[in-house]
Amino acid sequence: MTNYEGSDLLKKVERYEAAVTELKAAHEDVKSVLIQDILFDRWQQLGTQLGFKAEKPGKSEEPNRDLAQLNQQISAMSESWSR
Repeated sequence: MTNYEGSDLLKKVERYEAAVTELKAAHEDVKSVLIQDILFDRWQQLGTQLGFKAEKPGKSEEPNRDLAQLNQQISAMSESWSR
């Protein structure tokens, strides 16, 4: 293996490691959102049984904004992997 090939391989490994780290962070973000929704739904269910009514905080006119942002992050990761 030449120095050039070794250097190229090292760059690819570094990109791969960065992508894995970014993917793990995105996974944690999604997991956090899902857990918050599940906990809120359970809290709302218990509140309803007790006679309370609750609305989800932070819901705006753009409910898919977070999903769109996540899709952009996934696209960026895919692009970095393909280089």
